[in-house]
Amino acid sequence: MDFALIGNCQTGALVDRRARIVWWCFPRFDSDPLFSRLLAGDEEKGFCEVTLADRVDDGAEAQYVRNTAILTTELADARGAKVRVTDFAPRFERYGRIYRAPQIVRRIEPIAGLPRVAIKVRPTCRYGRPIESVSVGSNHLRYLGGDEALRLTTDAPVSYIMAETSFALNRPVNLVFGQDDPFRDPIDVACREFLDRTRDHWFDWVRRLGVPFEWQSAVVRAAITLKLCSYEDTGGIVAALTTSIPEAPGTARTWDYRYCWLRDAFFVVQALNRLGATDTMEAYINYFTTIAAERSPVIAPVHGVVPFTALDETTAPNLKGFCGQGPVRIGNLAATQTQHDVYGSVVLGAAQMFVDERLPKRGDAALFAHLEKLGEQARRVAFEPDAGIWEYRGRARVHTYSAALCWAACDRLSGIARRLGLDERARYWAAGAKDIRDRLLAGAWDDKRGALTGAIGSSDLDASVLTLAELGLLAPTDERFRGTCEAIGRELTRHGRVMRYAADDDFGAPETAFLACNFWYMDALALIGRKDEARELFATVLSCRNHFGLLSEDIHPETGRLCGNFPQAYSMAGIVNTATRLSSSWEEAWARA
Repeated sequence: MDFALIGNCQTGALVDRRARIVWWCFPRFDSDPLFSRLLAGDEEKGFCEVTLADRVDDGAEAQYVRNTAILTTELADARGAKVRVTDFAPRFERYGRIYRAPQIVRRIEPIAGLPRVAIKVRPTCRYGRPIESVSVGSNHLRYLGGDEALRLTTDAPVSYIMAETSFALNRPVNLVFGQDDPFRDPIDVACREFLDRTRDHWFDWVRRLGVPFEWQSAVVRAAITLKLCSYEDTGGIVAALTTSIPEAPGTARTWDYRYCWLRDAFFVVQALNRLGATDTMEAYINYFTTIAAERSPVIAPVHGVVPFTALDETTAPNLKGFCGQGPVRIGNLAATQTQHDVYGSVVLGAAQMFVDERLPKRGDAALFAHLEKLGEQARRVAFEPDAGIWEYRGRARVHTYSAALCWAACDRLSGIARRLGLDERARYWAAGAKDIRDRLLAGAWDDKRGALTGAIGSSDLDASVLTLAELGLLAPTDERFRGTCEAIGRELTRHGRVMRYAADDDFGAPETAFLACNFWYMDALALIGRKDEARELFATVLSCRNHFGLLSEDIHPETGRLCGNFPQAYSMAGIVNTATRLSSSWEEAWARA
């Protein structure tokens, strides 16, 4: 899973350690992947690659430019010649707004000797089908076949690209993939300007982050990655940039995560808020208020980055899957599921708007009125069966996490009403929160296990219950919470990794550990006074990040192999949230220095 993510909050692509672009959905995150090699199995299609004649296999050095979303890869040949490939998606301020066209820029420079390179561009369309036609211009190639025409503008020899012929690289060349618009500026000048301004943009963005003293580089990389998961045009936040990377080797657990789960988005917003990057939250508020403005009080748990986009689940027959492991799914059946935690997730995501003095636009009575509709629905459905946070497809239960989030919706609405001076509404929502809390704690407690279980009437443990103290439903000092932490650590841990649950689900027993649960466990340990143990676990998970500092959805407890869709916003948010909790303060660190 050694891929780097480049992007600009409009589009995003994955690049491997040898400068092959293997995944790129165009023009937005949930569009057709024009570069689909990631899921093509053994078929050599759907990529852009720079091949170096007589390349030395161990001569590739790939890394991000520090504190940016710009990737550089150096390739060397047997004679000592070297090239540098720089990949990025343009993002910078222009004409008083952020320029973030759906483009990828690739700059190829000779940095030693006289390297011979070939540029291979093999896009696909309609999820793995061959491009139907290519038209050739003096400085561009135009690929046709999908819903969107793709234009490659370049100052490299177009004939060499078409023929995939090696040529001597004696000057920098540039490739700009994007919309089918003429490129009117000198290509080399424009690409160098785009690169410089994009680098400066990320430097400025990172400079404003309030990072913890410890694990700064890990937190910065996580923050940039979370930012890249936001679709700035609408404010939606995707769970991951990919579809159908299996949760475990050989499993049919392959899902499309290129959409906005309101639950996942809350954790991303929470993480970025902790670092002071509140602009993502403000955009997300606009996104979910568009959804919540519908007359129906029922909200689906997942939406397209453009709300109300159909997410019907189908499979892509022309893609064999990651390492040949299909099926490759398009869309997600979860959009049709009932998941009651969604109401609390939205209210939690909006709550900071009412308390954060930094924000230019604060939460007001109009926003509160929208949120109250969600709160009423939370009160109605808190103890009705649903698919739960793990989106079971074959059963419904009254899940503890879902009911707890319904409680959170009422609890936060009570607090918001108090801040707005609406005392009667504050009392109303406080009473609703108390009713849900009392009933939930009575129904989910299992005396035999000495723990809160994953669902009322079930004895199965579930790691999502670890979030109850963070939510405020239980105090960390409450023996019920402490007992739950100990039970989960004892019964759901495999080779040092915490599983979501151990019981069979629709596909049998789970094999891999959901990384977010491991961060929740560390947070819970810290809350109950076992901070040193939490720090040790945090260090081991950080060591599992890939070469570029990124995490996927799951990890195999025995092998340490990263599995699942990538990069996973849940996991990257876990790095931020847990690091800010476990880190020494700046004052403490300087006092020890």
